[in-house]
Amino acid sequence: MALTTEELLRELHELIAALDRRVPHIERAGEAAIARDAAVLREQAMTRLKELEAQHRAAAVARTPDTTA
Repeated sequence: MALTTEELLRELHELIAALDRRVPHIERAGEAAIARDAAVLREQAMTRLKELEAQHRAAAVARTPDTTA
């Protein structure tokens, strides 16, 4: 199932919010690695989110008729 750009943007925002809410439990085995992986995933999600938002804005501008002529 393919997601629309709007759906993908929403999903990325939700992923980032979930990663931000996560509290590491350092006393648990493997938690440091999980926290590092989560930080990497968050950065990748932020990068992709910024790319998609820029593309979405550009597409919206391209669809807007020029009324200055």
